[in-house]
Amino acid sequence: MGTLMDDEIKRWTARRKSAVVLEIIQGKTTVAEASRAHDLPPSELEKWIEDGKRGMENALRANPQDVREQYEKQLKDLQEAYGEAMLELRARKKLQSLLGEVRISRHAGHLFHLMSATHFTSCRPGISRMSATLWG
Repeated sequence: MGTLMDDEIKRWTARRKSAVVLEIIQGKTTVAEASRAHDLPPSELEKWIEDGKRGMENALRANPQDVREQYEKQLKDLQEAYGEAMLELRARKKLQSLLGEVRISRHAGHLFHLMSATHFTSCRPGISRMSATLWG
């Protein structure tokens, strides 16, 4: 492994991370070997590699963005996605409440119909319950 790695690294600076990533990219070591050598989870090293690729891509652009601009763009995209998800959630809740009201109003209408028929038969004792239901 590289000579710049101490036995006990307390803080992983960008320089140290990039040295490990570079060794992996150059094929001098593997993610598994570096993971064992530095007591790091492979997922952490894979994240560093992905971050390094994004940084390299940005550095090679004709008009590179600075890191702050990149994060602001990512934040804006995430906020837009969150906003869309919230709108969809609100629309679903509204639809659900409207559908619930329709069910309730249908049920209430049916009850009202039955109550009218009962009232009608109680007002006119000579008419059968069936005809009152048909009339109501």
